[in-house]
Amino acid sequence: MNSNNNVITRYNPENIAKPVGNYSHVTKISRNAEIYVFSGQIGIDQNNNIPTDFNQQVTNTMSNVVDILSSQKLTPDHVIKINIWATEEIDWDHFYEIWNKVFGTTPPSMTIAYIKGLGLPELKIELDVWAAG
Repeated sequence: MNSNNNVITRYNPENIAKPVGNYSHVTKISRNAEIYVFSGQIGIDQNNNIPTDFNQQVTNTMSNVVDILSSQKLTPDHVIKINIWATEEIDWDHFYEIWNKVFGTTPPSMTIAYIKGLGLPELKIELDVWAAG
């Protein structure tokens, strides 16, 4: 169980199967919290380049998530849910290496979908991020 200033609590109930990945089944938000919804974060770098390499897009995307949170004085601990949209098979070793560095031992809730395409043809992954603080 994780608590973020009594705003966010995460846990995995014992009466259901354990998560199949690094995420929390339940993320509870206190009624006094403000909810933040961000536009999908993509693998573009600070020079407006979108790399062709999937793993580099993953790395850039996670960095962009941290940066947009910071712009609102939030940290990864404030993230309540991430929806992951990918057009290619995710390299889970690479993904979780970065995910675990960002979210630690009590990660947010997560949904993953493989789709045909994203908003720009060169995009291979996009993260839909919800936070509370």
